[in-house]
Amino acid sequence: MTDVALTEFLQWLDLIGVFFNAVVGAIIARSARLDPIGFGVLAVMSGVGGGLIRDTLLQAGPPIALVDWRYFTTAIAGAFIVLIVHIEGRWWDRIYLPVDALAVGCWAAVGAAKTVGLGHGWLTAILMGAITAVGGSFVRDMVLRQVPAILGGNTLYATWALVAASITVVGAELDQTALGSVVATMVGAGLVLLSRQRHWAFPQGDDAAIVGQAVSRMLANRRARAEGHETERKGKS
Repeated sequence: MTDVALTEFLQWLDLIGVFFNAVVGAIIARSARLDPIGFGVLAVMSGVGGGLIRDTLLQAGPPIALVDWRYFTTAIAGAFIVLIVHIEGRWWDRIYLPVDALAVGCWAAVGAAKTVGLGHGWLTAILMGAITAVGGSFVRDMVLRQVPAILGGNTLYATWALVAASITVVGAELDQTALGSVVATMVGAGLVLLSRQRHWAFPQGDDAAIVGQAVSRMLANRRARAEGHETERKGKS
């Protein structure tokens, strides 16, 4: 695949993520009973926020969303659809999770691929992939004065974004960036869906403290047993 074709492929993949997340942002705006301006603001934040943060940090020229009219247009289109169509009910519940999961995997892959393409190292690429995937939702939640979902009680969005970005980096190292991006998108989306189904999440709050106390007790017991064995050995000698 030529460089031009690869760039176009990644942009279309990026726009798919923009649309899906803009729709999610607009639906959250409806739940928060915001006006049409609120729909647009949350949709744009959800749709292009992660990419704006990524491009600003990479400092490789103006953020793509500011120079390519397709990005803001796609985000506003997502908001407009939700504004005029009541997207709720059982059918939306069935497609929301795949849409949400696909956006996470898609953006993690795009962010990592773009970073690698700019000549940055693998660690930077993985971090930028994760920021691209969760940055928009982070900003959106803060605007709504909520604890960002990626900071607790979620189904490992950031974790699977890191995994998807890592797969993209491996694909790039093998000179298969396009294939790696597609595989990363599917794997990232699949892991998000599996986490939702199995209710996987990191321990939080008191749960984390309980885990820490259990680990501390285990280590203390091991030290006590080791000291007991050492005392017994010295007594025999």
